[in-house]
Amino acid sequence: MEQKKNQESGDRREGAHRKYNGTGNRTGGNRPRIYRRDDTRPDSRNDSGTPDRRPGSRPSFRSADHSAKEELRQSHYSKKKQLEHRIKQNAEAAELRLNRYISVGGICSRRDADALITEGRVKVNGAVVQTVGIKVKRTDKVEVDGQVVMPEKKVYLVLNKPKDYVTTVEDPKERKTVMSLIEGACKERIYPVGRLDRQTSGVLLFTNDGDLTKKLTHPKHEHKKIYHVFLDKPLEPGHLEMIGKGIELEDGPIKADEISYVSTDRTEVGIEVHSGRNRIVRRIFEHLNYRITRLDRVYFAGITKKNLPRGRWRFLTPQEVNILKVYKKI
Repeated sequence: MEQKKNQESGDRREGAHRKYNGTGNRTGGNRPRIYRRDDTRPDSRNDSGTPDRRPGSRPSFRSADHSAKEELRQSHYSKKKQLEHRIKQNAEAAELRLNRYISVGGICSRRDADALITEGRVKVNGAVVQTVGIKVKRTDKVEVDGQVVMPEKKVYLVLNKPKDYVTTVEDPKERKTVMSLIEGACKERIYPVGRLDRQTSGVLLFTNDGDLTKKLTHPKHEHKKIYHVFLDKPLEPGHLEMIGKGIELEDGPIKADEISYVSTDRTEVGIEVHSGRNRIVRRIFEHLNYRITRLDRVYFAGITKKNLPRGRWRFLTPQEVNILKVYKKI
């Protein structure tokens, strides 16, 4: 019985040996060849000349051409990243007119930049340029009066200015300035648009957009302003009517577009003007022997200080920026 089992076991081993020797080209104890990633395989090609890979085999990226690598990058990065990369490349290669480059840098408006160029106060890559209309790249070095101009993104914000702050970047008398109230708001250099006297509070805009600043401050544009005026005594109805029809000041006639009482005791009025003349609201009431105890600008060129506490600031929304850019006297 035991002899019969040993014979059957030997027959199975012999059959397995014949199987590998006949079909798998394996003899004795030889094992199948295991290919590793660093092995060099025979490069079998089909009739078209392209490598003949078995289904499911991994492609070799070492032999991929440039287009295949580009496809790999596109599949690796999101569409947002690809778009940002293209925008950055296009921005660096794009050319700007020199006056626009200076304006984007927050130095002045494009028209004023043309004057700086013709006066020989602008250098491009170390050479003085006096030709208006030339173009530069963002990678060029542009200087105005020795100061390097850096193109910056446009920033717009509104401050609810409190009293006792002067509207200037620096004050030789070392008084508090509005710049201290927006310190750290952004890395770009921004400046106040126009002025509010030290004792006037309310809406004050800041930006590094030179063209917009020029538009908002030039007297010919006459942007709408609304003030809340607090007087030391009741405003007589006759004087209210006079201001609405127009009065004569030392620098010419002036009239309010709208004026009305906002308190029952007639010591508070709301007045709307478009004039950009200096201290115009205070001078109107001083001309009629009234003293303003408090003056608050609540509206300027479509922007208000609604829900903005005194001394606080916020960035303008895209809709508000569009309002400023297309705003016209109505």
